[in-house]
Amino acid sequence: MTHKLSGKTVVITGAAQGIGRSAAILFASARARVLAIDLDAAALATLEAEHGCEPVVLDLTDRESVAAWAESVEAVDVLFLCAGYVAYGTIEDCSDADWAFSFDLNVTAMFRMIRAIIPGMVVRKRGSIITMSSVASSVRGVPDRFAYAATKAAIIGMTKALAADYVGHGIRCNAICPGTVETSSLEDRIRATGDYEATRAAFIARQPIGRLGRPDEIAELALYLASDTSAFTTGQCHIIDGGWSN
Repeated sequence: MTHKLSGKTVVITGAAQGIGRSAAILFASARARVLAIDLDAAALATLEAEHGCEPVVLDLTDRESVAAWAESVEAVDVLFLCAGYVAYGTIEDCSDADWAFSFDLNVTAMFRMIRAIIPGMVVRKRGSIITMSSVASSVRGVPDRFAYAATKAAIIGMTKALAADYVGHGIRCNAICPGTVETSSLEDRIRATGDYEATRAAFIARQPIGRLGRPDEIAELALYLASDTSAFTTGQCHIIDGGWSN
């Protein structure tokens, strides 16, 4: 295997499960030093024991905790921002609390983490920032994802602005826009509907490729964007959705 991230320090948020966990495992196998951030200490402990990732138990919505942690970290080469929350419903279903938390975790926490890490990248004149958006964003409208889609569209705008502002500093910024991916979080949301089989079938039916995505498939795209292989790529929304947005 080519060790694409050998000698690089990678920070991954939302690393305890799903896409973030798959990326942490893959990046560690590519010889990166992986700082895995999440609130789930037990899940992070298994990443440490089995894959050598360094666990960081951190509430990304706590501004002071994030700032204090970022001050202790040196020389981050790759920042993969994978933590997020899916709010269901239309605008009429969206409470002020749903709206606020969606933006707090999906957008504001991302903004604060980037703001804390990017000065070090500017000093070293290199870095790759990867944001997690979705096809449910400015890419396409999806029913019953009002607040979620608003946050994911904001992430695309933020990513493109960062890419434009920092390309001259050797820093690249790209967004990943997945379709529906098979994760434990998705399983929980499907079960919560009360009609597991019908809901799962509906999720699969909207993917023209005929199946859900896998976390490892998204992680492979993140590895490409993190590595020097993608050195000419910045400011892009990389859609990986089984043909859903065609």
